[in-house]
Amino acid sequence: MDLMAVAGVELDPNQTPVQVRGTIEQFGAAAPPGRACARVEARLAPPGPDARVPVRIYWPREEADLPVLIWMHGGGWTIGNLETADRTCRALANAAGCIVVSVDYRLAPEHRFPAAVEDCLAVGLGAGDLARSIGGDPRRVAIGGDSAGGNLAAVTTLLIRDAEAKAGDRDTWAPRFCFQLLVYPAVEVEYESPSMQENGTGYFLTLDALRWFYGHYLGDAIPEQWRVSPLRAPDCAGLPPALVITAEFDPLRDQGMSYAKRLADAGVPVDARVYDGVFHGFFGMQDAIDVARDAFDDATAALRAAFGT
Repeated sequence: MDLMAVAGVELDPNQTPVQVRGTIEQFGAAAPPGRACARVEARLAPPGPDARVPVRIYWPREEADLPVLIWMHGGGWTIGNLETADRTCRALANAAGCIVVSVDYRLAPEHRFPAAVEDCLAVGLGAGDLARSIGGDPRRVAIGGDSAGGNLAAVTTLLIRDAEAKAGDRDTWAPRFCFQLLVYPAVEVEYESPSMQENGTGYFLTLDALRWFYGHYLGDAIPEQWRVSPLRAPDCAGLPPALVITAEFDPLRDQGMSYAKRLADAGVPVDARVYDGVFHGFFGMQDAIDVARDAFDDATAALRAAFGT
């Protein structure tokens, strides 16, 4: 927290989204470069004539039929981009031995809800064809994200389950994704849980910042609908196994753990972990925080297990 304060990194709700984006991007540009990958390439997804969502693809090595991770970056649906997610995506690709597809979904307030959901859903629905087109294994595709990206990963997985189960036989339907990695996901619009009250000031992500993010993202949308708050989804059965990572001093801690319980109660294999002594945003700070390295190692081990590698 002290290092971030010295660097001037804060989520100031008195600033405009453009100003906050600039601050976060400057902090990211000052960080050490990410780990080298065998190849990094920009494309549009899903493949085909209707492609419209920019993605950045990371190959850990030149090898056929590698597993694939579809990754949605954090940033409150308002800040963050391919650059701010670059170091995490490089690290995930190399450590998990998978191709990582980083999704550059549209941001609010220029593009309010449901624009980000629509973009992530388009990539998710085309994940099989995308995996084939980049030399990946369409049978081993995982989905994940951090913070707002965790929200979008959870919502995308639910939407695809519903669409495919409706089109086919629900009793024989199998998840499109083999795994979901949800890192301190924002899964409900709420401000009253114990973790919100305990950690709503002083730990980077504040209650004022959350209200700022939701205000820009939702506009006139209803926050109670489950495409905004997947914790309110009527049914969590039939979803892929999950690892849910939360942090002790994160306002989103309790809702992340509640979503993990919803999954478990619906019969979904889930591992839910609270990492002590850390705050929202810690996952990408493996070079500075020991606990972040532990969480990252746990995440990549879970991905490797899901991929069978």
